Amino acid sequence: MIGKTSEAYLKSGTELYIKRLGHYLPFSCEVIPDIKNSGKKTPGQLKELESKAILNRLKPDDYLILLDEKGKTFTSIEFSRHLDRSLQRPQRRLIFLLGGAFGFDKTIYQRANEKLSLSSMTFSHQMIRVFFLEQLYRAMTILRNEPYHNE
Repeated sequence: MIGKTSEAYLKSGTELYIKRLGHYLPFSCEVIPDIKNSGKKTPGQLKELESKAILNRLKPDDYLILLDEKGKTFTSIEFSRHLDRSLQRPQRRLIFLLGGAFGFDKTIYQRANEKLSLSSMTFSHQMIRVFFLEQLYRAMTILRNEPYHNE
């Protein structure tokens, strides 16, 4: 994720689902700090600087999935099946990347293995964190046949 979460209610929601996900698999979230003096930079410059910070953290065998408005959409059931297949891949780490306020630089799109969209609507990059983590948790409960998801 790019940048820290500033709203307490979003921070607590994020922490809740991170804790819940730890019950199912080794899981962590890494926050890439906001770019310093970002107010003096264009959106293109910010995306380029963010991409360098992202690429420095990725390993060659990471499977990178971007959360992107132009990505593939799934129902919760479809996403759980897709996640199950993704977890079976030989890559060492499955990385879901949530971008900053302006999205991703072209170098990140080139590095990505796939793109995932949660909605055609636009949400704040901080709010989407909670939405995505909840869907990831939901997918894990579906895969385990637990009663969280109602169909």
